Amino acid sequence: YASFQGLTIHEVGDVRAWLDRPPTKVVLVGDPVELDGVERRQKIAFANRLTISKSLPHFLEFTALGITKGAGLDFLAGRMGFTPEQTIAFGDGENDVELVAWAGYGIAVENAHDRVKAVAKWVCPPAEDEGVAAVLEALLDSRT
Repeated sequence: YASFQGLTIHEVGDVRAWLDRPPTKVVLVGDPVELDGVERRQKIAFANRLTISKSLPHFLEFTALGITKGAGLDFLAGRMGFTPEQTIAFGDGENDVELVAWAGYGIAVENAHDRVKAVAKWVCPPAEDEGVAAVLEALLDSRT
């Protein structure tokens, strides 16, 4: 997970010393089928207390309730004076659902999770076919 995300691992020593600090995110890494079961059980156990989603089939992520990419885009757009109608967002993983739903131009890539496609306003070709680039080029060309 650390190498995939470009993170540096730091040894913390006694983990009990960190228990009074709220984590930014907890990630379970494992077999996708096993994580599906864990996800179902944890969503019931932590309903209305945590945001639980998969970024990739083998990464199950837990964050504080309401901490999503969509909430981040809402915060950033508000700070910059943009409305949802003035934003574009692309997504593929379950953790992109709120992001794509919030953006005025919410776009799922063709191979996105079904939940992302369900909230997207459009679907573009997959990344390996440069779908995101094609959409951005078309939008920029239409402005000239």
